[in-house]
Amino acid sequence: MITFGREYSGAVITDQPWQAGMQQPLAYWVPSIGVSGMTAYTGDAFPEWRGSVFVGGLAGRSAGVHRIGFDVDGPDERESILSELGARIRDVRQGPDGYLYVVTDANTAREAASGTLLRLEPAG
Repeated sequence: MITFGREYSGAVITDQPWQAGMQQPLAYWVPSIGVSGMTAYTGDAFPEWRGSVFVGGLAGRSAGVHRIGFDVDGPDERESILSELGARIRDVRQGPDGYLYVVTDANTAREAASGTLLRLEPAG
């Protein structure tokens, strides 16, 4: 009924992406990042990211992991990580060890058919 999305051609689906009585999203991407996998970070390995949401992106230049930080009013910061890999992200999860795990698509003939599992650790 309502959407900020667009057709694959780029055409607008609706000129009114809101409607009375319907809740608006806290975060969205136009154009779409091809959302795939999401986790809310509660671990100790990255204390500065605690409370952030991590979303995988499959689409073109938006491929990577997108972090959304929150304050009491809602989203207050956004950043893209791992975009320099040029890899489509299939899933992102927090492990029981507090690290973030990311699964990528195979996007070249040289990669394994099932992609790659990455473990994100703090630098240093």
